[in-house]
Amino acid sequence: MQRAPRRDTAPEMRLRRELHRRGLRYRVSLRIVPGHPRRTVDLVFTRARLAVFVDGCFWHGCRDHGRRPETNEWYWSPKIERNIARDRDTTARLEEAGWTVMRVWEHEDPADAAERVATALTAARS
Repeated sequence: MQRAPRRDTAPEMRLRRELHRRGLRYRVSLRIVPGHPRRTVDLVFTRARLAVFVDGCFWHGCRDHGRRPETNEWYWSPKIERNIARDRDTTARLEEAGWTVMRVWEHEDPADAAERVATALTAARS
């Protein structure tokens, strides 16, 4: 698990490239979660108060593509459940602080995800 990248993952980079191509600028890997200084947000639009997370299907328990491992299931199932609970807690804390939170799955098409982000950004700015 120590070797798993925490930032600049392939799905995150695809989304970042698409957003940048559309002229949208953002901050990367910011620690803005109230009460939890170690939790980071993948992409942050600070003025619009929009936080975007790019979640991996395995690590965050995607209902469509997340699979439960057959090896060491005793470890991985609780680990993934803790990740899901942490994601919910992070979202709740950010929303309580006035942020709009978006979650993008790694299997989503980057163009579609970028369109969702752009729409949310427009709504947040108005």
